[in-house]
Amino acid sequence: MSSFRLRTAQGKLKIEHSILDDLRPVLERLVARDDIRSIIPGVIRPVRDAKGAVVKIRITVPTQNGWKGIGLCNGARQELFISTTLTQAELETALKAAIAAEA
Repeated sequence: MSSFRLRTAQGKLKIEHSILDDLRPVLERLVARDDIRSIIPGVIRPVRDAKGAVVKIRITVPTQNGWKGIGLCNGARQELFISTTLTQAELETALKAAIAAEA
């Protein structure tokens, strides 16, 4: 059995797949928070409704240790697995703050 280890940025942003260019700075601001344990970006798929560099992140379903979200930007969508104890409303507020800090 081979051991598989994810590369990390700041120890909290796991890099298993590539990360959408405009989404990366938002995720890096988000992992700087103490209440976010880790973020694991998933696969990237092209979509028509994610045009431009405007970043949108939608929280979709709860997971065992946090939330699953979808990041939209650069003409693509990317799954995000966010490990946290925050409620959905608290996480959405944190996401809005991380996106707004970019502007």
